[in-house]
Amino acid sequence: MAVNTSPSATADAPAEPHSGGSLVRSRRARSSRLAPWLFLTPWLIGLVVITLGPMVASLYLSFTDYNLIGRMNWVGLANYDRMLTSDPRFTSAALVTLRYVIISVPVQLAFALLLATLLNRGLRGLAFYRSVYYLPSLLGSSVAVALLWRQIFGGQGLVNTALSALGFENLPNWIASPSYALGTLIILNVWTFGSPMIIFLAGLRQIPTELYEAASVDGANAWSRFWRITIPMLTPVIFFNLVLQMINAFQTFTQAYIVSGGSGGPVDSTLFYTLYLYQKAFTDFDMGYASAMAWLLLVVIALFTAAAFLTSRYWVHYDGE
Repeated sequence: MAVNTSPSATADAPAEPHSGGSLVRSRRARSSRLAPWLFLTPWLIGLVVITLGPMVASLYLSFTDYNLIGRMNWVGLANYDRMLTSDPRFTSAALVTLRYVIISVPVQLAFALLLATLLNRGLRGLAFYRSVYYLPSLLGSSVAVALLWRQIFGGQGLVNTALSALGFENLPNWIASPSYALGTLIILNVWTFGSPMIIFLAGLRQIPTELYEAASVDGANAWSRFWRITIPMLTPVIFFNLVLQMINAFQTFTQAYIVSGGSGGPVDSTLFYTLYLYQKAFTDFDMGYASAMAWLLLVVIALFTAAAFLTSRYWVHYDGE
């Protein structure tokens, strides 16, 4: 029987399915799925090695008695019990830090809002003033500024020199006085008002001018417009600055360490929580106790932040509400 091998017969035969295109597409799809993870790899490594790893290690250390040299001895909740019941310096450090946060944060935000309101009045050279006022926020936590602050408020510092020229006598050494030492650090924190001021200024620029014009037509004076328009419209920005500056204030360390010489000041008047934590970890080598202090600070900051969010529904007003 003859077999038809003509070209027409070959052309009419069905072609075998070609899988090359589908393989290429699957490889491209797999590559597109892996690409984001490849770019995220450095961040993930940093998250695990620099953040999560030390956090887990410090959590474990908080339940041990460890001095960086010997063996770790598991002590359970003994470090936490010691903090809350039998360590008077811990109580003193907690009270000093709480007083610092309660006083310095509201004063700093009020001062920042005042200057932002003044700068928002169409001041010429606004970019220059904005840069100058922001500079303290960049330098406020530096060692150089803390050393300068120590000299300014010293017994023979600039403050006493200026007050003596005005006729004041028997001026104290502000840094070495238990009554005034904490106040100097509060002033230093208020001086770093630049960051919240810039945020306030941006918020003020978003308030529609029509609201002020309508209020002026209705006879509202400047004070009434400020309390009835500016403050309610600015509450989301106030809330943001409040949470941010509160967290930063709880973690203040450099200023207290440099100004007090690392000792916590006279009669522990500037013994901030973080400074005492540093002393326990790297002076007394009580790393387990210091780790427990660090985790308690984390819980306290989380509680204060949660309280701020829970109460915000009563005083923070957003555009859609």
